[in-house]
Order: sequence, then structure tokens, then C-alpha cells
Amino acid sequence: MSDIEGVYENLEADVSLEEFREAVEAKVEQMGGLADEETAAMLVAHEIDESEVGGIADIEPGMEDAKFVAKVTAIGEVRTFERDGEDEDGTVVNVDVADETGSVRAAFWDEHADAAIEELEEGQVLRIKGRPKEGFSGVEVSVDDVEPDDETEIDVTVSDTHTVEDLSLGLSNVNLVGLLLDTDSVRTFDRDDGSEGKVSNLVLGDSTGRIRVTLWDEQAELATAFDVGTTVEVIDGYVKERDGSLELHVGNRGTVEEVDEDVEYVPESTSIEDLEIDQTVDIAGVVRSADPKRTFDRDDGSEGQVRNIRVQDATDDIRVALWGEKADIDVGPGDEVALGDVEIQDGWQDDLEASAGWQSTITVLESDSSSAAAGEDAADSSDANAGLSAFAGDDDGVDDETAPVSTEMSETDKPDSAGESKTETEDTERANAGTDTPSDGDTVEFTGVVVQAGDPIVLDDGETTMSVATDADVGLGEEVTVRGVVRDGRLDANDVF
Repeated sequence: MSDIEGVYENLEADVSLEEFREAVEAKVEQMGGLADEETAAMLVAHEIDESEVGGIADIEPGMEDAKFVAKVTAIGEVRTFERDGEDEDGTVVNVDVADETGSVRAAFWDEHADAAIEELEEGQVLRIKGRPKEGFSGVEVSVDDVEPDDETEIDVTVSDTHTVEDLSLGLSNVNLVGLLLDTDSVRTFDRDDGSEGKVSNLVLGDSTGRIRVTLWDEQAELATAFDVGTTVEVIDGYVKERDGSLELHVGNRGTVEEVDEDVEYVPESTSIEDLEIDQTVDIAGVVRSADPKRTFDRDDGSEGQVRNIRVQDATDDIRVALWGEKADIDVGPGDEVALGDVEIQDGWQDDLEASAGWQSTITVLESDSSSAAAGEDAADSSDANAGLSAFAGDDDGVDDETAPVSTEMSETDKPDSAGESKTETEDTERANAGTDTPSDGDTVEFTGVVVQAGDPIVLDDGETTMSVATDADVGLGEEVTVRGVVRDGRLDANDVF
């Protein structure tokens, strides 16, 4: 056995002996006689071991070379470009490839680009060698060498339409149908070249999960084109990573369209009693109280806003701070809500508190009773996208079949020019909605836990909420008994004890 064959026997990479011999001869020539065949063989073996990756997930920018086997999932169009100082244009084709660990965009240049268009097919398995780099949509591999591999099986489904769980970093040409759970306003920013850019966000869910969709420039206005609860399709998106989570991005080549399809979204929520500090979780339940929106000045001179609500499920309740535009969502006592990606923090008096910021999803659920009251059309709409009710669990008083409704504020609920809420009376009506509310003039004695302090206070006895006008100093969580006369749906308390 020669020295070359001895080194080759210990090589774990999938390289033929003939290819290995050629590489060793090239290395000897490169070294100019400073290395014999055995030394050159060991150097080549080390380089091969370094470049052979276990899967696409192991590919990182900055690697000198990467060798891997992957299945073709999408083939882009040929693009031409001018090379500096050369008369002949260059060509490139982007090909999306994937294995069981992830996906990556492979750039085929010039003669490889021509061959890709003529010979490649979706579903074909390739053995690729290339140079990884940071690309526009994540890690990309600039292909140096490629050959078909008809013997390797890769368990990756090639599909025109993806689900949320199918998405992986670097995937492009993505079509995804989902239920619109949340929308965002269009924001502008200045680019380095002095031009103005636009960006907005959507949140979509399907039966496999939920994902944030970022819309850029001309597509950013699409965030205002659809109502929450609509089924839409993202066309020609690409997957990037932000803060450790995958996002689906839509640029000028992509779009979002409304489609006539039924999509079930059934996310898993965490019980409130199981929440811990520093978690980012999904919770769901019934709103027990809602404070007025407050505005404040930031250090940079801009104005912020926040609104606190208290959400209860079958296990416990928690204060939720709605920040920024989330504070404008029309939600009040008795509403059923699903809250996605909220951060659990240390709140007031050592209680846990949930924070719903820009990355959070706030979905107001509509119960069957509300739908029935609105007529058959509303009931049909509720059935069309059933599945959100599972988010709130079976034992928290939420109806079994619910559907999302728009989170846009009604005109009567928008804050006035001074920033004060105009829904104080309506909060009382929400608090008493669906209960056996006493008639005006009735003398009532009511015992419950304070779920909203201030003026008015709101008490909850586990079945009914009561809005109470009183000057008594009571604290959240305190159990009190009030006695007084009901006026305009509110108990005007004479005694608090």
C-alpha cells in the first residue's frame, strides 16, 4: 500500500481515490518539491476534512471551502452583469438547495450558470463544492464545482407552496398561504445612499406555526391592504434570521395577495401559572380589566404610549403592557385574546408582567355568541378560519369555536387630541356585558376581587364583573364588598368593606 493510499484509508470524506491522487499531485507541484507524497497527502486530507460539512446547517460565511450534498428545490432565472474592464458580460443563476438540516442559495456563475439552466431539475441531488459568503438573504455559496449524485437520498419535499415549519434560513422563492394575525404601520428610513426606504410587518399563521413577514419598499404598503383574519399568500419571499428567529421577507420581486382558502391556525399557549421571567411565550385568555392609554416622553424627545390590560386564563392572571401601536388595539373587559411572542418580566410588587412590543401579536377573538348576534354572515366568517380558540384552552371560560376579528380601533374608541381615552363608559358596558346586570335604582351588595383600581374600580367574583364608583382606597387583588345603588349600569357605592 502506497503512502497516498494509507492516508486515503483514514479519510472520512466522500472522495474517490482517483480524485485524491490528483489533489496530492497538485499539492506536491504547488509546494515546489518541499513536500513528499505522504506529507502532501496529509495536507490534502486535512483540507478535505475541513471543507466537508455534516449538513447545510454547518455552512458559515468565512469558510474557505464547503463541500456538501443537497437537493435542488428551486431554480432562478439567468441574470447578466457587466464585469469591470471586460467586454464580455457575466452570467449567474441562483439555485436553492436543501438537505435535512436546512437550505442555502447556491450561485452558479458563467459556464456553471449555462449548465444549470440546461441540465438542472428540481428534485435533483447535487454534490457541491463552493465558497460560503454572507449574501442578501443569508449565507450563500459561490459554486466552484458541482456534479450530480444519483445515489444519495435526501428527505426534502420540493413544493410550490411552503408551510411555516418548512421554512429554513436562506430559503428563497417561497410561496406561503397563511391566516393574517397582525398588521403593522408603514415606517420610513434613510438609506446610506440618501434614498428613502419603507418597511412594514405582517404576522401569518398556519396549521404548523406562526411567522413574521417583513415587507420592503413598494410592497410595504400591502400591510394596510388587508384586515386581520384574512387569508393571504406570500409570493416569492425569502427567509432571513433576526434576533434568533426566522422571518419571511418580501422585496420588489414578491408580493402578498388575498386568497380564497381556509387556513387553520392552532398555536400552543403557555399557562399563566407556568410563566417565568425572561421567557418569550404565547398566552391566551379573557381580558378582566383594561386601563386607559398613557403617553410619555422618551429620552430622544419622541412620544411613546402604553396601555395595561389584565388577562386571565384557567390557571391565573397577569398584567400585560401593550406598547406603541399595540396600545391602540380595541380590547376591553370580557374580550378573548391571543397574545403571541410576549416577554415575561419582573413587574410591580414582584408580580410577573407580560410586555407586548413591536414583535408581539395581539389577536382579538370573536365568540360564537357574538357571531350569532351579528347574523349568518358573521357566523360563516367565524367557521371559515376556525382554530384560534385552541390558543386559549378549554377551561378558561372561552368558547370552543372562535375566529379572529380585526384589531383596528373604532372611531369611538380612538383617543382624543389630548391623548385621553374616550371609552370609560364603554369599559363599564364591556365589563357588564353578558351578565345579569341589575337595573338602575336597584340596591346591590357585591363581593369580588379588585381587578382594576382607580375610577371606576372593577370587581370580579369569578363569574361576574362589576364597575364601582367609589373614593375608597383599594388595591389590585384585594377582596372587598361594596353596597350601593346602581346608576347608569355602574354601582355607586355607599359602603366599602
